[in-house]
Amino acid sequence: VGVAFIICYLFSERLFQYLILPLKTVLPEGDRLIFTNLPEMFITYLKVSLIAGILLAAPFIFYELWLFIAPGLYQREKRYVIPFVLFSTILFVGGALFGYFVVFPFGFKFFLGFSNEYVKALPSVKQYFSFSIKLLFAFGVVFELPVVVFFLTKMGVVNADFLRKKRKYAILLTFVIASILTPPDVATQCMMAGPLIILYEISILISKIARKKKQDKDTPKEEEKKEE
Repeated sequence: VGVAFIICYLFSERLFQYLILPLKTVLPEGDRLIFTNLPEMFITYLKVSLIAGILLAAPFIFYELWLFIAPGLYQREKRYVIPFVLFSTILFVGGALFGYFVVFPFGFKFFLGFSNEYVKALPSVKQYFSFSIKLLFAFGVVFELPVVVFFLTKMGVVNADFLRKKRKYAILLTFVIASILTPPDVATQCMMAGPLIILYEISILISKIARKKKQDKDTPKEEEKKEE
C-alpha cells in the first residue's frame, strides 16, 4: 500500500482533476473550487493518493487475505472465494461509476441551480472531496445487493418467495434510499431507484438459483439418512 500510495501521489493532481470533472462540467464558466485553509489542498491530495493507493493495491491485499484465511476453509468453501471477490469488486466499481457518470452531473447541476443574483455557490475542495467520496462509496455498497442476497439465501435467511412477497416494500425502500442519496428532484431519484429495482429483481433470480443448488446438495444427504 505504501508503494502504491507514493506512485499515486505523483499523479494526485491529475486524479483529483478526474474526481472534480462532474462538478467542473456544470460550474459556470470561470468558477472554480476554493480552499480556505493553507494545507487543505495538500491534505486533499494526500487523501486522494491514499484512496487510489488502496484501490491500486487491492489485488495484493485480497491475495494476502486469502493466504491468511484459506487454511481454515473447507474445499467447498474455497470455491466461493474467487467468484465472491470478483463479483463484489465488479458490482462495487459499477455502482461507483454509475454515481460518477450518471447521478453526479444531474445532482450537482440541481444544487448549483440555487445560485442567483443574490447568492453564489462557492464549493470548497474539502467539502467536495468528502461529499463525493461518501456518495461514491454509498453507490458502491448499495450495488452489492445481489451478493448479499446470495449469501443470505445460502444461510437460509431469505429465499426467492420471500423477496417476491416483499417486493412492494423493497420498491418503496428503494425510493426512500434514492431520496436520501440524491437531490430532491424526481428525475434524479428515478435514475437512482431504477437500477436498484433492477438489482432487486436480479437478486430474486440469484436467490432462486442459490436455493435450488442448496436443495440439490441436501437431497442426497436426506436419502442417505433414510437408508440408514
